[in-house]
Amino acid sequence: MKNLFSVPGFLWLLLTLLVIVVIGRGLILILQKSDPATQKKILKRTLVVTVLWIITISFFSIMGFFSQFNSLPPRLPLVIILPLPVIFMVAFSKTGTMLLRTIPQHWLVFMQSFRIFVELLLWLGFLRNMLPVQMTFEGGNLDIITGILSVPVGFAVLRQKNYSAKLAVLFNIIGLVLLLNILVIAVLSMPTPLRHFMNEPANTLVTTFPFILLPGVLVPVAYSLHILSLRKLFIERKEKQISLMPARR
Repeated sequence: MKNLFSVPGFLWLLLTLLVIVVIGRGLILILQKSDPATQKKILKRTLVVTVLWIITISFFSIMGFFSQFNSLPPRLPLVIILPLPVIFMVAFSKTGTMLLRTIPQHWLVFMQSFRIFVELLLWLGFLRNMLPVQMTFEGGNLDIITGILSVPVGFAVLRQKNYSAKLAVLFNIIGLVLLLNILVIAVLSMPTPLRHFMNEPANTLVTTFPFILLPGVLVPVAYSLHILSLRKLFIERKEKQISLMPARR
């Protein structure tokens, strides 16, 4: 728990809270067009699932569950993988599809700018000898590129340029690749039998509280935004194709 009272620990908590608040605020704005019953149900479910998930991963990290590095496969990837099927179910559900028709595409792109701050906090951890260099943009972590690109790509999508849809697809693919890259680096930097990077310190910080919020909350937020953005692009493309089809007589 000592990490909670460090500057990096406080900043991780603050960043995670800000990301959740921004997403929550965006969801409220989108649901304003829905009936009150639907608004209440979606907001309640989202709040309950989010709070329970944060409490669960925080509890297990404090108990040292994710710090058992001799187990195979490593336990930490569980917090990254478990939200994935939920996101797919939401994205392809009737309610999720309805919401995606309402969410502006540029919101999903602009929101990825939070990854700039993630990378700055990782860098701060490296400067304090809490993380190995390969976890930062000074090493093999290029995820800050996604955060930087989100700004110009978001403006292009907002202005609805002719190439904006293709640009958004490319942006999402790049973002997913760069995210996968740092996740692999993170696992290979941990003191497990799979360890490849032998420089110190080993990547153990992200298994502790509050840094567990990076793989447990911020990483799922990042890939969820990509999945939802691609899903929305697919929906829009399909609806455009249908609208261009000649009417049957």
